[in-house]
Amino acid sequence: MIDDIGRGRPIRLNIGCGDTGRTGFYGVDIRAGKGVDIVADLNAGLTELPDDCVEEVYSSHTLEHIDNLPGLMQELHRLVRHDGQLEIIVPHFSNPNGYSDPTHVRFFGLFSMNYFADPADQVGRNVPNYWPGARFRVEDASIRFWTAQPRGILERLVNHSWFTRRVYERFLCWMVPAREVRFLLRTKKVGAAG
Repeated sequence: MIDDIGRGRPIRLNIGCGDTGRTGFYGVDIRAGKGVDIVADLNAGLTELPDDCVEEVYSSHTLEHIDNLPGLMQELHRLVRHDGQLEIIVPHFSNPNGYSDPTHVRFFGLFSMNYFADPADQVGRNVPNYWPGARFRVEDASIRFWTAQPRGILERLVNHSWFTRRVYERFLCWMVPAREVRFLLRTKKVGAAG
């Protein structure tokens, strides 16, 4: 990793990787283990990494454990180059298993990441933008179900349009709970081209 950064090559991060590596990504987790390249508390940031050194971030079932989510989003914004991609997967608020884990500090809905985007860069429904500095463009937010459910058909129906996603989340999610929400974001930086 130090060689990549020293040569100006952008890196990819798998934050909250646990023991699950991801090909082509450097693993970041709070505990050392197989597949962990950087041991760090994401609530405290990744201060050993320079600005704009990351081109892509992947995170699966990690952000629900973060006490300081706005701080982490600010840190990811600092690290990820302009127009860099973030794929974030988190439990949906209707996921009954999410309530069992005492380390979960929050739940997410379809529009949770919109709070880190300007109104023109939000999807599905505009929400207030409270957080200064970190700005992202939300490209997508989709509902995902368990594999035991008729996942393919159900996901296609629910994610067909923003109307169907909103109807599902407002009226149907407690009857047929979702497993997770998958967000695709792009970093926006002031003064950057594009």
